Amino acid sequence: MYTVADYLLDRLKELGINDIFGVPGDYNLKFLDHITARDDLKWIGNANELNAAYMADGYARTKGMAALVTTFGVGELSAMNGIGGSFAEKVPVIEIVGSPTTAVQNAQKLVHHTLGDGRFNHFEKMHEAITVGIGSLTKENAITEIDRILGLASEKRQPGYLNLPIDVAEMEVEKPNKPLFDTKVMEIKMEQELIKSIEKVLNSVKHPVIIAGNEIASFHLEAKLAEFIEKFNLPVTTLPFGKGVFNEEDKHYLGVYTGTPTTEPLKSYVDQADLVLLLGAKLTDSATSGFSQGFTEKQMISLASDEVIFQGEHLAGIQLPTVLDELLMINYPGYHGEIQPMSRLAEVKSSSSLVTQAYFWEAVESYLEEGDTLVAEQGTSFFGASTVPMKKGMSFIGQPLWGSIGYTFPAMLGSQIAKKGSRHLLFIGDGSLQLTVQELGMTLREKLAPIVFIINNNGYTVEREIHGPEEIYNDIPMWDYQKLPSVFGGTAENVVTYKVQTEAELATAMRKARLDSKRLQWIEVVMNQKDAPDLLVQMGKIFAKQNS
Repeated sequence: MYTVADYLLDRLKELGINDIFGVPGDYNLKFLDHITARDDLKWIGNANELNAAYMADGYARTKGMAALVTTFGVGELSAMNGIGGSFAEKVPVIEIVGSPTTAVQNAQKLVHHTLGDGRFNHFEKMHEAITVGIGSLTKENAITEIDRILGLASEKRQPGYLNLPIDVAEMEVEKPNKPLFDTKVMEIKMEQELIKSIEKVLNSVKHPVIIAGNEIASFHLEAKLAEFIEKFNLPVTTLPFGKGVFNEEDKHYLGVYTGTPTTEPLKSYVDQADLVLLLGAKLTDSATSGFSQGFTEKQMISLASDEVIFQGEHLAGIQLPTVLDELLMINYPGYHGEIQPMSRLAEVKSSSSLVTQAYFWEAVESYLEEGDTLVAEQGTSFFGASTVPMKKGMSFIGQPLWGSIGYTFPAMLGSQIAKKGSRHLLFIGDGSLQLTVQELGMTLREKLAPIVFIINNNGYTVEREIHGPEEIYNDIPMWDYQKLPSVFGGTAENVVTYKVQTEAELATAMRKARLDSKRLQWIEVVMNQKDAPDLLVQMGKIFAKQNS
């Protein structure tokens, strides 16, 4: 018998999903049977639903789309923080919630995982603000609603929600007879007037600069962006919220722009440009160091899926993929001025000195290889890594807008599952790791082999830089990080651990870890509690003023 559950899973496969994350519960167990019965899908069980949502987010950033399964009420509420981050940062994740049978819901029975009032739509309503659509599946609408929600999530690059009652999942239906995207007429508006206006502005300015942002990655437009930059010989920079969307070894790449803390000559180059063309970029506080960009809206054209800003005028959003296609066809001879690519460090030498933040990020820069995926936790790691030049073919994952600490450990694992051929390097602080370390067990079970750098500086350094450097609320319990892998099932066959304090110890650990691609590499790096990357120090002062 072919069921609604089978139909949904077939549609997820169409979207390129091969792995499904989540936590079992009695309202989703029969649906999970359909997943585990298939040879073309793998169930990845997580320690909790929040981690599952984070992991699905990382998978979707790399693979293009992801799905997670929770149980009704308790499970979906646990996942909401992760879904909120995916919505904010435009990551398409499908949340499938197994719920009580239609008969139970219609009878308003006081069953477990409810609020005890006989109402079953509370949690759907809670998801309205953080999804592009809610699909409450019934025997009458299951097929059309599945296609609608999957189509919306794919088009808007944001999460979709499906409430799947036990009995509806088991209902017999026909197999799909046409591809998913034939079932929805996609509205494509050819923004001809906007394109002509941009063409006119480009031909009238002398010093344009492109700022690329996170939506380039969300819509998988990296190749289109590269073609646009190459065709018109344009200088390009990225925000930290968008790092990795352009080849940082390319001759057109200037570096990461962060507002006031940006190093010269990049800061002046951008601030003094007569046209700043933002493509899929958001000028958030963490991306611009507290809105400290030196250019004004009069200098700026910003093209994004949710809003266009044209030299001070705010307009409705656009179909970013379509507009990039149109930009490639404009009548513009290209930029003929000088472009100064970002500078790179020479080889970093180690000594017996203690590891500092400054040395650490220089060592990381020299350590990166083509094809790596660099994952940086919000805080010390993100502000340290965001200005580190990357190699060709590298990817970058961070969460600077939503900024939920602990996100990157599960997200990195999701991305690693999605792209096993890329060596994943995670940089995470001790405080953040303590939130989501439970997935260490899954890491070892799935035989994943990323390189994990745990920055042990005894607390929340990013918070200390903003406020309360000596306050107890920025302290955390000191763990023995070297013993964690063994607690979660690690052996000499699947994990190697290091604890380093000096530059020489770090260099040795990094070299050995790079050579061993079959086992998890767990590197604890001990640093001074009051040491922080320069960008974080400046950001801390800006955020402190912003929050006062």
